[in-house]
Amino acid sequence: MIGARRGNPRRAFRRVAAYLWAAPVSLAALPAALLGAATGGQMRFHGGVLEACGGLLRPILTRAVPGFAISAITFGHVVLGAGVDALVETRAHERVHVRQYERWGALFLPLYLLASLLALARGNSVYAGNAFERQAARQSGEGSLA
Repeated sequence: MIGARRGNPRRAFRRVAAYLWAAPVSLAALPAALLGAATGGQMRFHGGVLEACGGLLRPILTRAVPGFAISAITFGHVVLGAGVDALVETRAHERVHVRQYERWGALFLPLYLLASLLALARGNSVYAGNAFERQAARQSGEGSLA
């Protein structure tokens, strides 16, 4: 079977296109990943996604938003985490965000903010009421964020 040995060229094209579409956001996140690694953290690829954690990323993420500690956050194909445990615990959720970036590209950032504003306007939490977060919770098997 030729197709089985060589792979599916259409699928390969879609994967490359998804990486390129999300690339501007991924590239913008690289300095933060490098900062984490340069200050005692770690970087590694896991399933085609660059994961960076520790070092200065831990205090930045856990204190960035008053009253809300971020354990991990996704920018394109880069996931920044407070620590290795946080990356492992949030991996399925953050991979849904990677797929969202693959679909929306750099448009995901303003769309995410708009979804948070809509949630707030409806009297919901800017995080738990955000449609993108609800989708990530559902698809990662977390269930409801409420």
